[in-house]
Amino acid sequence: MTRVLTTLLLATLAAAPVTAQHGAPGGPVPVELLQQRRAEFLTSMPTGIAVFESARIRSVEGDYPQDSDYREANDFFFLTGLESPGGVLVMVQPDSGRSAGEVMLFLNAPPATPDRVSAARTAADSLGAALSGLATVHARRPMPRGRAMPGRPAPVDPMIAMVDSIATARGLERIANPRRIIAPLRAVKDADELRRLRRASEISVEAHKAAMQGTRPGMWEYEVEALVEYTFRRHGAERVGYPSIVGGGFNSTLLHYDLSRQQLHDGDVLLIDAAAEFGYYTADVTRTFPVNGRFTDRQREIYNLVLGAQQAAMDALKPGITMAELNRISRAYMDANSGTLCGDAPCTRYFIHGLGHMVGLDVHDINPYFTEMRPGMTLTIEPGIYIPEEKLGIRIEDVLLVTETGYENLTAGAPRTAEAIEALMAEGRKQTR
Repeated sequence: MTRVLTTLLLATLAAAPVTAQHGAPGGPVPVELLQQRRAEFLTSMPTGIAVFESARIRSVEGDYPQDSDYREANDFFFLTGLESPGGVLVMVQPDSGRSAGEVMLFLNAPPATPDRVSAARTAADSLGAALSGLATVHARRPMPRGRAMPGRPAPVDPMIAMVDSIATARGLERIANPRRIIAPLRAVKDADELRRLRRASEISVEAHKAAMQGTRPGMWEYEVEALVEYTFRRHGAERVGYPSIVGGGFNSTLLHYDLSRQQLHDGDVLLIDAAAEFGYYTADVTRTFPVNGRFTDRQREIYNLVLGAQQAAMDALKPGITMAELNRISRAYMDANSGTLCGDAPCTRYFIHGLGHMVGLDVHDINPYFTEMRPGMTLTIEPGIYIPEEKLGIRIEDVLLVTETGYENLTAGAPRTAEAIEALMAEGRKQTR
């Protein structure tokens, strides 16, 4: 797609009326893209029936009450653009390779009276049909009341029998794992997906910059985490893309540290792996910086080695290369440039995780490790060095879009070089004097 056409498409999408996801900053998915996604799925699927269910509403009593907002299931959202608890999407392919197939969407019937307890959700009415781009939306059979008790089985969802009857009537079998079919479709992002991911990346960049400018020795990890996540919400992100990692000192060496309970000390580094979700698409960004605003010589040497390993992989990123090859290139750079920084052996012995992953609706999205990159794929590159005995962990991570000739760094706005980080932190200190 030409740059001019892409620009026009994005401008059109940005100007589209917000009628789906009522009030959500991400706005609706254009109907024509939803129709295209469903058509591509039907073309790709074998003969049979594929079923995608919406997410369930979590209980503030039985689930995590601090994270109880409704978030739609990724595949259901990708194919319908709806937020609709109880929804079931049925994709019927009677003759793979020859038939266009059939799509049936079942949503809860509109309530007889306005719900005075919960927020309104898309129902099986003309609005549901308009937002999904389907001519007809069917009302699903309601779940029977009650729950499992001793001597009494749990109620059975009547949609199970409904799907079975559709399959039987057409002489088809249900596909056990439709995710394998949808995975390649989700790997290459369309214009609306890129619009959402760009905004998630921009918001994440602002949060990391705020953390760099606001961090001081003596603060607590949870204070910095609060600043980061406040910035997410302030700019329109409805939730974090994943649990934020904010680790200072020794905690910077723990890959998935999530407690945020330690005080930050002068002379330590702070590693922040945190990103916003916008319109269901999440970025994934990591920056590491000195708590006091100045890297020590040792910290700077390790930091620059990690930065070089990241840049080596980024420079090699283009259509046709695989994540496995990028991983090899990054580690080869670290091997060749470690010198004696980590003793007699290269610093790659402290590089204890993979180089990166795809990103999109899931933070660890469809991950074709040995699949060749194509334009429109989005991924992270995140080398790191973690030396527990020195309480020193360095990781640098960016969101990258594969283009026709190379890549675009969607999170380049967050300082990456040691010099740029120190300059931004110095600026933050001037503003608070």
